[in-house]
Amino acid sequence: MLLITNARAGTSDAETIDRAEAILREAGPVTRVACSEPEDLDRALAGHDDGTVVAAGGDGSIHTLVQALHRHGELEDRVVGLLPLGTGNDLARNMGIPLEAAAAARLVAGEGRPRALDLFVDDAGGVVVNAAHVGIGAEAAEAATRFKPLFKTAAFPLGSLLAGLRHTGWRLRVEADGDLVTDGRVLMVALGNSSGIAGGNADLAPGASPSDGRLDLVVSAATGPLARVGYALHLRSGRHLRRDDVVRTIAKEVSVSGEPFRVNTDGEVSEPVTSRTWTVVPRAWRLLIP
Repeated sequence: MLLITNARAGTSDAETIDRAEAILREAGPVTRVACSEPEDLDRALAGHDDGTVVAAGGDGSIHTLVQALHRHGELEDRVVGLLPLGTGNDLARNMGIPLEAAAAARLVAGEGRPRALDLFVDDAGGVVVNAAHVGIGAEAAEAATRFKPLFKTAAFPLGSLLAGLRHTGWRLRVEADGDLVTDGRVLMVALGNSSGIAGGNADLAPGASPSDGRLDLVVSAATGPLARVGYALHLRSGRHLRRDDVVRTIAKEVSVSGEPFRVNTDGEVSEPVTSRTWTVVPRAWRLLIP
């Protein structure tokens, strides 16, 4: 198998990966490649045709790997493994992958099974493996970034608090499968492939399935001061869906347009755009899970 690591990983992460790699080698040969740029990953994939590719990292790492496999047209040919080393590890949490690297390595080495998962592909060529957020979700992720080294998963609710104090909404048009969902001021537009986000601190789309060929769309119009606080509190437990200012629907394609907004895709925040469309590709890739 091919093991992809972050060339910028610290000493403790490197030692953790060493121990996990030793477990992986019990199942067969392992080629370990450290990557610091997307081009490094492209070269690694081009130079190694291993059937299993393992990402050692967080949601950003698994996103980058799946993005590269999609770009190379290799999603059907390879199976993906994950050693969770990030802060949020949302995909791992949602899929039941152990957050302890050695246990995750044993899963990859033979205890797990491949599950076919849906993929969201956007009109700029990007992909979503777990969730994408427009509006307050993107601003909260950006605000949380500087707190992650110190506060870990607690950085996410802190980032949400700061973002909620600074932003009162965006004027956006949201369509699902061509039908209008809303056209006005909204706090958040979120697309979920599974339920949890923010390091387990929010239950975005309770009951969402990552392999049903559909995306779960949640739109919040909680733009007033008290409404923003209420929405944030309810989001932690999944009770936000009971609010009158929240809409949830299921779709195969979602379009968002309007004033400039940033997108948080699997934890990575984009530069501002004025429109984006996502389409579901059913069961597009395979992930090793318990």
